[in-house]
Amino acid sequence: MRPTQTSVHIRHGFRAALFKGISMFVIAALAVICVIPFLLILAGSFSSESAIAVNGYSLLPREFTLDAYKAIFNMGNSIPQAYMVTIFITIMGTAAGLLTTSMSGYVLSRPDFKHRNKFAFFIYFTTLFSAGMIPSYLVNVNILHLNNNIWVLILPAVMNPFNIFLFRNFVKSIPHELVESARIDGAGDFKIYYKVVMPLAKPAVATIGLFLALSYWNEWFRCNLYIKNTDLYTLQYFLQSMMANLSAMMSEKGLVDSVASLPSETMKLATAIIATGPVLLFYPFVQRYFVGGLTVGGVKG
Repeated sequence: MRPTQTSVHIRHGFRAALFKGISMFVIAALAVICVIPFLLILAGSFSSESAIAVNGYSLLPREFTLDAYKAIFNMGNSIPQAYMVTIFITIMGTAAGLLTTSMSGYVLSRPDFKHRNKFAFFIYFTTLFSAGMIPSYLVNVNILHLNNNIWVLILPAVMNPFNIFLFRNFVKSIPHELVESARIDGAGDFKIYYKVVMPLAKPAVATIGLFLALSYWNEWFRCNLYIKNTDLYTLQYFLQSMMANLSAMMSEKGLVDSVASLPSETMKLATAIIATGPVLLFYPFVQRYFVGGLTVGGVKG
């Protein structure tokens, strides 16, 4: 007997529901696997040093205490100062990066810009070959004189070829008729850019903004190369330096009597929470744009 149309629909509906159920289960399992390590770090940061040493890590704090956070924030104004530096370079760098990246991507997407392919090649070429760290150091120090200057943490990372092409490809998905209509109405290039293109490119802007913000928030390498003034240390570099020289720094400030009394393990966990906490609070606000911007900007040619 040939299957009826109703039985075929029921079979397809069952398969679709089964596939959806399995997919949701797999995604939920992966989400739990990703969340558990962070919960272990969070619980461990609120646990006592002795509880960690005796019982190991758990999903709930053992012998709840704030000793690790007290030890970190008792370093004077070093942590707040490092936070302010990181917040400053994140805001300034992200704003400057979004401006330059969006303008570059918009220009490269314009079909009436006859040299767009040549400029696109020069930008793409930098992703294949790099001059290396030594020429970059010489340019930043000897030519631009940015050594021990907060702008050395911002300017070298403002523009990224991947972000430029991501924005260009997203702008290509915007109907060109909208741009032509605005031009007929008398709008100039800059007005079209910020009145037509930018409002429609919110997913791409949110995606690139997230990439830039994470890059600046996690900045430590250029700080290690160029910054000697401790007042200009970024949060990531300060925390790394603090953990590497923990006993010396704490003893110098008279905060501990002996190295044995340091909550070193729980302090490592607390530094991870301090460094990642603001990012976790920021991400949900751009998450709804992130997938759309990355998908559309990454697949269109």
